[in-house]
Amino acid sequence: MDVPYDLTSYVRVLKMATTPTSEEFLQVSKIAGAGIILVGLIGFLIGTIMLFLTSGGGI
Repeated sequence: MDVPYDLTSYVRVLKMATTPTSEEFLQVSKIAGAGIILVGLIGFLIGTIMLFLTSGGGI
């Protein structure tokens, strides 16, 4: 592992990187939020189904 070479490549990548515009940031935020909500909804549905399949659902 060549540390000076690694550091120079990291610095080069950081110099090429740019700050996203507010439009790009909002689009990425919406997509990430939709993904989080989707994963949470799937987990909630699986938990609800498991609750009714086990003894917890027999009221």
